[in-house]
Amino acid sequence: MLIMKTIFKTKAANKGGRSGHVTSEDGTLDFAIKMPDSEGKTDGKSTNPEQLFAAAYSTCFAGALQVVAKEQNVDDLGDFSVTAIVAFNKDKDGFFIGVTLDCYLPTVNTETGEELVNAAHEICPYSKATRDNITVRLNLLVDV
Repeated sequence: MLIMKTIFKTKAANKGGRSGHVTSEDGTLDFAIKMPDSEGKTDGKSTNPEQLFAAAYSTCFAGALQVVAKEQNVDDLGDFSVTAIVAFNKDKDGFFIGVTLDCYLPTVNTETGEELVNAAHEICPYSKATRDNITVRLNLLVDV
């Protein structure tokens, strides 16, 4: 029998859909929701599900990179970053999203960077949740 330990839970609610409002239980999130225009521009006062997903996925993936770096004895990731680009798409079957993760790892070589990014993709909860459901493209950006 598999025993699962819940580390924490969180809650957020939306009222009004894509022309509504989203709040978190603790009040940290409190945003108007509005669809961007056809060029992806927003009014600067509201957000959308894709922005929220990009923020969450990039943060989760960055945490996974830190875990796998430590496991592989990479002590310094430097001023690393993960940028998630979430595309809202439509085809004949309906709407879907795709994600590109740009992983900037300035202190590692290409081989190590690829190992870290691929390992992070295996353990990241967002990567696991989206696996075989959406296209996720991994990009490695390095300085050395």
